[in-house]
Formats: sequence, C-alpha cells, structure tokens
Amino acid sequence: MKNLIAAIMTKCADSDLSNYVGGRIYIDEAEQKAEFPYVVFKIISSAPESTFTEEFTDTLLQASLFSTSDSVVEIMTMDEYLNALFDECDLTITGSTLIWMRRTNLVTMTDSLTTENGQRTLRHWAEDYEIKTSLN
Repeated sequence: MKNLIAAIMTKCADSDLSNYVGGRIYIDEAEQKAEFPYVVFKIISSAPESTFTEEFTDTLLQASLFSTSDSVVEIMTMDEYLNALFDECDLTITGSTLIWMRRTNLVTMTDSLTTENGQRTLRHWAEDYEIKTSLN
C-alpha cells in the first residue's frame, strides 16, 4: 500500500490539481484548520486476488474534494483536474504493475460549516477510483 500511495502523491506533485489547491493534498485526513480548497485521498478497501499464475490487488481509492466557495466552479474545476490526472491513467508503482485505474463513482454532498467569518456552505465531492495491480 505504501508504494501505491507514494505513486499517487508523486503523480499529484506539480500537477494542475496540486497547483489549483495550493499543494493541499492529504492522505486519510486534512491537517487541522487546513485552508480550503483541498483534496484528501483514502484507501476504502484493498483485497488480494489470485489466479493459478498471477497475483493481483483490487484497491478502491476515494478522492475527496473540499471547497467553501460560493460557486460550484471551484469544485468542478478540481474534479476536472482530478479526472484528467487519474481516470485511465498511467501510474508507476514500485513493485507492482498497474493494470488499470478508472473512475467508478461520484457522490456530491453539501453541509453547513461554521467559520470565524460565519456560516459557509461546505462542498464535498467524493470520487472513487478502482485500481487493479499485479505483482512484478
């Protein structure tokens, strides 16, 4: 898992997505008091699979996009950059070979957030990616 997370973070480095969110890309959870917008990657599940000749891993990765912008344009732009970066992408993973990485699901949510400047709308888009890898 360590090598997969490292490959994802390497692919994010200096990307349009990273530049758009000011480099605020996190694993599992954002820093306390993180400035918006930001992205959080989380492994939802990872299961081994084997045939008589090969060993695979099926991983479900969730990318959560967070924005407090009054307009949906910011989170939609983040989503476009995320998909351009990861949907059906090439990914170099130490010790494994990527079979595919593809977007499988999107859930959009809004919530009310209390800040020092008052109430804001928090937009949270959770996008799932299926990642299949084989051992080298």
